[in-house]
Amino acid sequence: MKITVREVTRADLDACVTLAMATFTKEPWNDVYESREQAFTFYENHLKNNYFLGYVAFVDNQLAALSIGMRKPWIQGMEYYIDEFCVDYNLQGKGIGSVFIDEIIKDLKKKNLNAIILNTDKNYPSKDFYIKNGFTVHEDLIILTR
Repeated sequence: MKITVREVTRADLDACVTLAMATFTKEPWNDVYESREQAFTFYENHLKNNYFLGYVAFVDNQLAALSIGMRKPWIQGMEYYIDEFCVDYNLQGKGIGSVFIDEIIKDLKKKNLNAIILNTDKNYPSKDFYIKNGFTVHEDLIILTR
């Protein structure tokens, strides 16, 4: 299985929306989209952000994974904040996500970004995936919304 990774371009937008909707509408996420346009606008707005940074992974020339986020300023330099990360639902558990994360980390080092941060639900399998790939849970942090 050949996995190639590169930065997201505007030309990838439609395929990214298709992948995200096909993945996140299934268990355990069960996301509900009002329309494809709603999802498209979400990803398009990310692309318009001047701090945008995103990656796509292809397996045998088929889109298999995406990471949508941004460069985030921090006291110790810039970090990569992942807002959306997904691997094609039918390809999960095959090591694609781990290879994808490794390739992203290599590129982030070249760009002098010094950390990756993200949020995920503590009851989703994604938590175990991230821990397996070297992420740590910060027990002292909480997420607040209003």
